[in-house]
Amino acid sequence: MFIGDLDKVVSLLLSLSGRLLRVESALDCLDAESGDRERVCTRLGEAQELKEHVDRREQAVGRVLGRCLTPEQMRDYSHFVKMKAALLVEQKQLDDKIRLGEEQLRGLRESVERMKDNAALNIHV
Repeated sequence: MFIGDLDKVVSLLLSLSGRLLRVESALDCLDAESGDRERVCTRLGEAQELKEHVDRREQAVGRVLGRCLTPEQMRDYSHFVKMKAALLVEQKQLDDKIRLGEEQLRGLRESVERMKDNAALNIHV
């Protein structure tokens, strides 16, 4: 259960952080006020509180497992938990890069289509 919760909370933090950056970027472009920024900031704070709770659970689970596992098994468990979070962060970064690449590709395709349409208009004139 702890590992599942860790996965969910780290994913939530990454998602909300990304959303907050996108909202702030959009607001900077529009130079307007919005309730979205405050809502996302509030949710990010709540997610950080959840992460602190999961961290406390990690310590409690570690204490229990420390009594049951060998030192080598405990090192393996600790490594697994650290790598799980690190891999989630890396996966989120890769997903963001893919999404950005897809948006750029879509923008390029639209630009090429507009150029073709303009060229066709110029030929007919």
